Amino acid sequence: MSDTPPALPGFTTWPSFPFEGDLRVKRLEEPVETEPARAGEDPNECSACATPDEAYIYVNDRWRVRAMDRPSGLPMVLILESRSHLDLGDLPNMLAAELGVMTVRLERAIRSLDGVGRVHVSRLGDGSAHLHVWFMARPYGYLQLRGPFLPLWDEILPPIPESQWRENLALVAAWLAEFGGTPLAQPPRIDWKAPAKLEEIERAELSEPTDQEPAEGKEPTEGREFTDHSESTADTESTVHWEPVEPADGSTKPTTD
Repeated sequence: MSDTPPALPGFTTWPSFPFEGDLRVKRLEEPVETEPARAGEDPNECSACATPDEAYIYVNDRWRVRAMDRPSGLPMVLILESRSHLDLGDLPNMLAAELGVMTVRLERAIRSLDGVGRVHVSRLGDGSAHLHVWFMARPYGYLQLRGPFLPLWDEILPPIPESQWRENLALVAAWLAEFGGTPLAQPPRIDWKAPAKLEEIERAELSEPTDQEPAEGKEPTEGREFTDHSESTADTESTVHWEPVEPADGSTKPTTD
């Protein structure tokens, strides 16, 4: 094989290609005679089989959906796994049919989130022997992220806020649970913060005197009724008058209990 690296492929000029500058193609290594075993080839050593349901956002009798351990650059990245230790080509007909149904449901659930334009679905299978299908949401309007380089952009873009990420997880889990199963993702806890003004009002109320006597120079307002005389005459201005109402005991001063 020639030591001269080949010319750059055409996709490096695509608008979606996330890199620029001087690039060169790596030298292709010689093929190995025997490929190494993938992670989890032995069910007893499979991390997916050993992971409890609590680590997933949604589970049912035959399928589980999990997220990454932290937010990333895309609005949502999820993995659909079979509960049984099977690879894609090992699925019996019933599970193969359900895989199609679950794929459509999960794609719809992710696409229903605010700010999602498309959902990329892919299965590689080189890393783990346990069936897992990737779902990656492309942000709406970001045309530069279209195409096969979306996983690279997920690593490049700054992570979305964790509160938004957790809310999205809970929404997807609830959407799937409409068809059965158990949603395990919880929305973020609301951090209620009382306005500072309320504290000031409370302190002002506590400092007010409890004496019901009216201040000097002011007429009492308790025991009065409101009367509108705005229509008493046709040629006078509209005015509002307060008229005292005599208490039942004959006194003219408001009483306090």
